[in-house]
Amino acid sequence: MTKSATIEQFYRDTSMLIPEQVQKEVGHFNIFRTDELYRVAAKNRVMPYNRRAYYKISLILGRNRAEYADKVIDIEHNALLFATPLIPYHYVPQDENQAGFFCIFSEDFLTQDNSGVRLRELPVFKPGGNPIFFLNDQQIEDIRYIFSKMFREIESDYAYKYDLLRNYVIELIHFGQKLQPATSLFKETNAYKRVSSLFIELLERQFPVEPPHQKLNLRSAKDYADQLSIHVNYLNKVLKEITGKTTTELISERIIKESKILLKHTDWNVSEIAYSLGFEEASHFNNLFKKHTALSPRTFRA
Repeated sequence: MTKSATIEQFYRDTSMLIPEQVQKEVGHFNIFRTDELYRVAAKNRVMPYNRRAYYKISLILGRNRAEYADKVIDIEHNALLFATPLIPYHYVPQDENQAGFFCIFSEDFLTQDNSGVRLRELPVFKPGGNPIFFLNDQQIEDIRYIFSKMFREIESDYAYKYDLLRNYVIELIHFGQKLQPATSLFKETNAYKRVSSLFIELLERQFPVEPPHQKLNLRSAKDYADQLSIHVNYLNKVLKEITGKTTTELISERIIKESKILLKHTDWNVSEIAYSLGFEEASHFNNLFKKHTALSPRTFRA
C-alpha cells in the first residue's frame, strides 16, 4: 500500500495551484498566506485545505463559517482557529475578502523532542470544545508577529530552525488556550445533512490503515458520536434518516471494504489485518467478513 502522503504530495494530489514560493517540501510543517491560496479557491468558495490530514492553526481575517456536527460558528471579522485531523468540519468563506495566515503540521512534528505532548488531549484540539476564538486588534497583532517569525525562520538556513518553529507552534497553542472560545453559534435547518456528511468524512479518515501495527482508532458507533460531540442515539437517527442504514452498518461496510483491499493487495496475514481493523480476536473479524461476503477471508484471498 502507498505510504502516507507527504505535505508536498497532499498539495499535488488535491490539484492545488500553490504559489511557487510555498511549494517546497518542508517535512511535516508548512505555513501559508491565506489570500494567496484563496485566489485559487475563490471559484469554489471552499478553502483548499480539504484533506485535512494535518493539524492546522489559522489566523482568519474575513467573514467565514465553520460547520461542525454539533454547532455552526459564524466568524464575522477575525478569529484564531485550531483544527485537528480527528474532528471533521466544513470551513466556508462568506465573501472574497479573505486574509490571514495558517500553518499545518503533523503530531510527529510537535513531538519529535519526546516531550510527551499529546495534541488530542490539549483543550483547543479536544472533541466537544470550541476551537475558534474571536480576536481584538491587539491580539491580532500579537498573532501576526508569531506568524511573521515563522515565515522568517522557515526561509532561514539556521540548522535548528524546526526547533524554533515547534516553539512558535506551541506559543500559538498557549495563546489560544488563554482566550475565551467563540460563542456565536446557531443551528442550521439542514443539520441532518451536515452531521451525515461529517460522519462519512470522519469514517473515511480512518483509512487506509498502513503498517500491520497500526490499529483503527474508532470502531463503535459511540466512538464516532463522541468524536463528533453528539449523542450516539442522535447520530443513529440522523444516519438512518439520511442513508437508511445504522451507524454500525455503515462502519461495518467500510471495514469490510478496507479488509478486501488488504486481503487482495498486501501480504499481511489475516491476524494482522484483523488487528489493524480493530479486532482483538481474528475470529471476530472472520465472522464479520463471512456475514457480509459469505466467504472466509482466506477463501476470498485465494
